[in-house]
Amino acid sequence: MNITSYSLIAAAVMGLAACGKQAPVGSDAASTPAAEQPSQSVIKIGHSAALTGPAAHFGKDNENGVKLAIDEINAAGGVDIGGKKMKLEMISEDDQGDPKTATNVAQRFVDANVAGVIGHMNSGTTIPASKIYSDAGIAQISPSATAVNYTNQGFKTAFRVMANDAQQGKVLGQYAVSQLGAKKIAIIDDRTAYGQGLADEFEIAAKAAGAQIVKREFSNNQETDFNAVLTSIKASKPDLIFYGGMDAQAAPMKKQAKKLGLNVIIMGGDGAQTPEFIKLAGADADGMYATSPGTPKDQLAGGKAFLEKFKAKFGNEVQLYSPYCYDSVNMMVKAMQEAGSADPAKYLPKLAAMKYEGVTGPISFDAKGDINNGAITVYTVKNGQWQVLEVIGGAAAAK
Repeated sequence: MNITSYSLIAAAVMGLAACGKQAPVGSDAASTPAAEQPSQSVIKIGHSAALTGPAAHFGKDNENGVKLAIDEINAAGGVDIGGKKMKLEMISEDDQGDPKTATNVAQRFVDANVAGVIGHMNSGTTIPASKIYSDAGIAQISPSATAVNYTNQGFKTAFRVMANDAQQGKVLGQYAVSQLGAKKIAIIDDRTAYGQGLADEFEIAAKAAGAQIVKREFSNNQETDFNAVLTSIKASKPDLIFYGGMDAQAAPMKKQAKKLGLNVIIMGGDGAQTPEFIKLAGADADGMYATSPGTPKDQLAGGKAFLEKFKAKFGNEVQLYSPYCYDSVNMMVKAMQEAGSADPAKYLPKLAAMKYEGVTGPISFDAKGDINNGAITVYTVKNGQWQVLEVIGGAAAAK
């Protein structure tokens, strides 16, 4: 839904409040006589991600995952809440990948009386927004924010459905040393909560595995010219460079490293492990290593069917996180059904205790709201395609 549509909803909610009629949390049904009530109430689900800018392809992928789940539920007749059929409505907002914008979006969601939020997309927006949702008692499931601090804040409203940066960074660091033979490592990060956080965890794990960090540099999440940073790194003679950041920066960095004669292994996290990275890096994409939380898309428990219906509906391939968005919506709705209410105060305990079999595999949460036993997959690009090297953790390890 666009911002104009959102404004109409917000105006309607404010109008109800001005008349002294307060809508229940997450519902459009006001305290009016039964004859005046709509035959089918609406449960509003907020979604926020970067829908503009260099990470917009991720944001749209997330939004489409939410939309697919909501459209399917509505097409099947809606949600049965305590014997009453209710429709779902997505309110989607662009937080532009900006922390300040994200907090403004979060407050608008609170004011719009959403029943829950799927998002935000990146850690730098998810973390500041989570305080607002916690204060309002609104459930938040992040399908893609991996920074450890998100769930370390102790908020009982915060959940995530994929492995965090501590888990991913550990796998990256250990793999770089034990499997790729890296002894001297240079690190670059984009100074975002995600990029720096993942680089920090990678550094800890790589050092513990016996590697020497010969250089630690940083850029920003808009930079595409890495020549100066790479020239500085070249003098330290690393055998591996790790980049903490997204594909829009990782791809030009990979290309520029080759032009500078830096014939070293380059490695990244899930921000680089995308079809877009290969598109942007072209022939220079080959030889890139990266990890991504979760199992490979085509190996997900319901992956084949999900990928087919996603492409049929939107005409695009899945980037990364849309299956996790899809599962997040379905988990939230299932918790509402089990609680017989769309009020977060009533359904949050059901969500926290849930064991759910999603298209991404089994999902349950620990005491912090992190997924239990989240999988990490290691990939490399070969002949212009991401190829799986190893899956660590997840459902297979839990058996």
